[in-house]
Amino acid sequence: MEFSAQQIAELLDGEIEGDANAVVNRLAKIEEGEPGSLSFLANPQYAPYIYETEASIVIVNKTFEAEKPVKTTLLRVEDAYACFAKLLDLYNQMRHNKTGIEKQAIVSESATIGEDVYIAGTSYIGDNVTIGKNTKIYPGSYIGDNAIIGENCIINSGVKIYADCQIGNSVTLHSGVIVGGDGFGFAPNSENSYDKVAQIGNVIIEDHVEVGANTTIDRATLGSTIIRKGAKIDNLIQIAHNVEIGENTVIAAQTGVAGSTKIGKNCMIGGQVGIIGHLTIGDNVKIAAQSGIGSNIKDDEIVQGSPAFNLREYKKSYVYFRKLSKMADEIDELKKLIANK
Repeated sequence: MEFSAQQIAELLDGEIEGDANAVVNRLAKIEEGEPGSLSFLANPQYAPYIYETEASIVIVNKTFEAEKPVKTTLLRVEDAYACFAKLLDLYNQMRHNKTGIEKQAIVSESATIGEDVYIAGTSYIGDNVTIGKNTKIYPGSYIGDNAIIGENCIINSGVKIYADCQIGNSVTLHSGVIVGGDGFGFAPNSENSYDKVAQIGNVIIEDHVEVGANTTIDRATLGSTIIRKGAKIDNLIQIAHNVEIGENTVIAAQTGVAGSTKIGKNCMIGGQVGIIGHLTIGDNVKIAAQSGIGSNIKDDEIVQGSPAFNLREYKKSYVYFRKLSKMADEIDELKKLIANK
């Protein structure tokens, strides 16, 4: 689709400086702008590109002052970055505006499908599944029996949602996500091997959650594994059975959370963090990348290290750690001096 500078200005409440009839049909970075593309300038570091870009329209802050002539059409707004983000969101919605059920899809007769749902070919929808309106399910996805998916969700290619799991509204699951696989439950027996403990719970993902590619969220042994409203979970993360992730908590890639740990709301967890089971992590906690968490953490703590401890104390300790080799040499010298007395 094509949009003119005038149409975009009306959408963003912006002021046009240049050709109001300039037309764009795609988005681009300012340094890669070509005719027919729309870009933006928010970071002063990229200001030199505005004099070179071939983009037809560039969104800038109202405070931007050009140091020399600009050949592109400028669209001045209060916050260029926020406005461009709004356009990205609208563009993303346009990409996902398909509706209907493709012939190659397998949909149980007992499934309940809402209005304007899209189900791509090679997807499987099991018995008694409920899918809310305007949800999009892409090729190769599997939705198990009795699963519930809310409205305005995006279930990308290759997602697997096991039986009885519940997905809220406006949830995005990226390719390869597995929701509801068995938790790691095994009991040693008298024959020095392991008996599997049946995992009969489910997973509940609340509204406005996004889960990155190839992340796995295990079903509970009993009860539910729960991802609370607004949580954002990166790629390649393992969330074990009966874990609870609080509202608006964000977790970066390659983190693992062991069974029955409860993580509070508004936490920030860096990449490659390991968290053992049966812990309680408070609200507003920040955990630095590659930390190992082996004990409970109180509200508002910032921790780092393996095992992790208070960030300020960690930094003090690390100063000494970096000097250990020199300190060891000094101790050896002192020992020699003492021995020679």
